[in-house]
Amino acid sequence: MPQKKVSLACEVCGSRNYTTNVKKDHTKRLEIKKYCKNCNTSTIHEETF
Repeated sequence: MPQKKVSLACEVCGSRNYTTNVKKDHTKRLEIKKYCKNCNTSTIHEETF
C-alpha cells in the first residue's frame, strides 16, 4: 500500500513540528499527543494538508 507524508501541527500554537507517513486510503485526520517545543508541553498535534 503506498504511503504519503503529512505534517502534524500543534493545536495550541499552530507550529508544524513533526512529519509522518500515513496510508493513502485513511479517512480521518490523524491526531497524536506529542511534545511541542514552542509550547514547552505535550499537546495534541493534528494532521495538516
